[in-house]
Amino acid sequence: MEVYSIGFTQTDAARFFGRLRTAGIGRLLDVRLNNTSQLAGWAKRADLPYFLQELLGAEYVHEPRFAPTQALLDAYRKNGGDWSEYERDFLALMDERRVAETVPQSLLLDKPTVLLCSEATAENCHRRLVLEYLQPRWQNFSIVHL
Repeated sequence: MEVYSIGFTQTDAARFFGRLRTAGIGRLLDVRLNNTSQLAGWAKRADLPYFLQELLGAEYVHEPRFAPTQALLDAYRKNGGDWSEYERDFLALMDERRVAETVPQSLLLDKPTVLLCSEATAENCHRRLVLEYLQPRWQNFSIVHL
């Protein structure tokens, strides 16, 4: 089974939804702390579920347990934090939240699912960290970054 990740910045709606369609996505799991972003109007919490259903027949789920805290996000983005520190602190947060035990595996694995965040690439994005954190614990999926 594959689990996907995607960012919505630096792309338009046609390309974004086209990549989801090509991957056969049945669920979008929004892992943003703030899912009302103005970065792309079609990616706001109020609009995204509609577009997913109408264009792909896919469902929308917001999962804040996979999001960083505001303090962690601010330390990295606003205060020029170091990525390796952010990564360490975010993974510690995943441990503290016990996400591998408290989030049902079916949320990612019962249909083609993509994790959404704003970052254009997965390189320095917490959506990659979430998947890499869960993969050895759940052991039955591969990661594909769209």
